[in-house]
Amino acid sequence: MHATHHALDHWLIAADTALRTLSGGLQASRPNPAADLPLAQLDPTEKRLVGGLMRVNHVGEVCAQALYEAQALTAQTPANRLRMKQAAVEEVDHLAWTADRLRQLGDRPSLLNPLWFAGAFGIGLLAGKAGDAVSLGFLKETERQVEAHLASHLERLPSQDKGSRAIVEQMKRDEAAHAEMADQAGASDLPQPVKTAMKLAAKVMTTVAFRL
Repeated sequence: MHATHHALDHWLIAADTALRTLSGGLQASRPNPAADLPLAQLDPTEKRLVGGLMRVNHVGEVCAQALYEAQALTAQTPANRLRMKQAAVEEVDHLAWTADRLRQLGDRPSLLNPLWFAGAFGIGLLAGKAGDAVSLGFLKETERQVEAHLASHLERLPSQDKGSRAIVEQMKRDEAAHAEMADQAGASDLPQPVKTAMKLAAKVMTTVAFRL
């Protein structure tokens, strides 16, 4: 009975995380890197570009909350559950920062965020049930791909938009640290077909989220 109640508690926490992620109720624990930077003067084309890129980044953070919450639920050891929870806490900052930037731009998050969250949560459950080494391997590969994705955004963001660039640069540093953490904790190397499938899924998500 105690184990059943314990499992139920974890699922209730996951449900609460989902609601707060999708409602914008999660708050950053660190200052926004763009807080002290002046807002850039952007023309309409630049504004649409920055809005689309930040919407994509916000979707990525919605997915991160879902992935790590699901992986924590299915972690085989308390240590790995703690790692997933800590990664999720740091990703909350990214979620809040990108949401703030979208508001500043007069733009909006993706209309499909509930779908993105549900899909990522399901993937996280599968990764977690495959064992801690595979789950950590999935985290490592996810963060490596996100890091590369953020590097491409730095190439596309207008040079004068120092606020957006500061946010993306800090996100990139954090993702690299998460990947390193997973590697040090014993992440297995995923098969190449799995890595390729992850890249294809990310491509679909980023293409759709840029507009919707």
